[in-house]
Amino acid sequence: MAQKTGALIFDEQTDRYDIRFDLADYYGGLHCGECMEVFAGGKWKPTRIEYGENWYLVGIRAEDLNGLRVRI
Repeated sequence: MAQKTGALIFDEQTDRYDIRFDLADYYGGLHCGECMEVFAGGKWKPTRIEYGENWYLVGIRAEDLNGLRVRI
């Protein structure tokens, strides 16, 4: 399966992050432990999403996950 690139968005209704690929094309909601790559510091870095006090990406320093470019 080819990787798809999109942007992280927070879905207020489900209280979790999702990936928006296009206007009406979404991943369907991310769950703890799901792996992806994030574009940070000019390169793609492997990570996974987890939840502690808030949602975070393992090994990625970001105040706000909204809008980060990811591929999965």
